[in-house]
Amino acid sequence: MTNTQHASFVIERRYGAAPQRVFAAWSDAAAKRTWFVEGEGWEIQSHTLDFREGGGETSRFRFLKGEETFGEETVFGNDTIFNEIVPNERIVFTYSMHRNGVRFSVSLASVEFKAAGGGTRMIFTGHAAFFEGGDGPLMREGGWRALFDKLGAYLAA
Repeated sequence: MTNTQHASFVIERRYGAAPQRVFAAWSDAAAKRTWFVEGEGWEIQSHTLDFREGGGETSRFRFLKGEETFGEETVFGNDTIFNEIVPNERIVFTYSMHRNGVRFSVSLASVEFKAAGGGTRMIFTGHAAFFEGGDGPLMREGGWRALFDKLGAYLAA
């Protein structure tokens, strides 16, 4: 018998950039790769972004510091489908994550961009189903928080 763990979380961030600029950091392939894909300790094998409703985003990567835990040949992947895009206001997407081709989670996420005091209030809502061997709610929320820190640094540069 298999087990599935469900979780939801909301993360709010305020950025000093206008909603158009924050939205562009999600929609422009080069910008998104800077804050979402690249990072110390990761070997990026591939990344594509087709930012349109019905389009998708895929990436394949290895966690270099995790070789002792996962093994040298462990490849992680993320497959995203953009379900709804309202420019400068909202992105709704589904994504699944896998390790060596075995899916360990499926998620629904929405990102809202609201003008606030000369900047942007970004609201991220995530809902996930985690399967055996999955990262779990705490690690997933922590991962998104770290990515939003990187987004803040990108927008401040």
